[in-house]
Amino acid sequence: MHQKSKFHAMAALLAAGLVTGCASAPEGNGDSGDPMEGMNRKFYNFNDTLDRNIFEPVARGYVKVTPDPVRAGVSKFFNNANYLNVIANDLLQGKPTQLAQDTGRFVVNSTVGVGGLFDPATKLGMPEHDEDLGQTLGTYGVGEGAYLVMPMMGPNSLRDLPGTASSFLLNPINYLSFPITFPLGALAAINTRANLLEASSIRDQAALDPYTFVREAYRQQREFKIYDGNPPDDDFEEYIESEADAAILKIY
Repeated sequence: MHQKSKFHAMAALLAAGLVTGCASAPEGNGDSGDPMEGMNRKFYNFNDTLDRNIFEPVARGYVKVTPDPVRAGVSKFFNNANYLNVIANDLLQGKPTQLAQDTGRFVVNSTVGVGGLFDPATKLGMPEHDEDLGQTLGTYGVGEGAYLVMPMMGPNSLRDLPGTASSFLLNPINYLSFPITFPLGALAAINTRANLLEASSIRDQAALDPYTFVREAYRQQREFKIYDGNPPDDDFEEYIESEADAAILKIY
């Protein structure tokens, strides 16, 4: 699989991993790195019920009434608001060139790009990166730990969980007054779910137990990010080619 296809596949699996689905396979015994599978499946089903009955219908309504350029601008705005987290982890990972690029990107898009609604930085040679505390810990050899499914949040792990807090603390939107942060938070959640409407079909088309599929997709996605798209083995490529290529190609 060439690099572009590999990137598209990874993006699709990430989206699938963020959308939970109902599960029916028997619980594991912990050998899969999922010692809390019983509890995880309950939270998985809880998330799925909320998604299918509330979040997905709202997201579909949002897509119907919101033009694509507007939704694209909203996505860019929230990505830019979270970019201080990327910059902080560039520093922690010792990536000076990327740190300079990402700092410049944040400054340019926050000013010339009107708070991130537009993305002039990319045209100026400052590409977008994706770093977080979980990736930083992974680069220093910290293992994944137990797999977790968080209520309202979806897949996670003991290693990645602290990154949820750091991402929140480094997002300037969260320091605004409640009358502003609440509607912005709701818009961010709806917009994120809307961006996953197509990709969520991958999970439903997969031959695997949906719970297992999401768990392994999440793990592959995290490994992919920790190694900046070049994991040290071919497991990811073999997994994509054997289980998900047909579904992915329908989207990409």
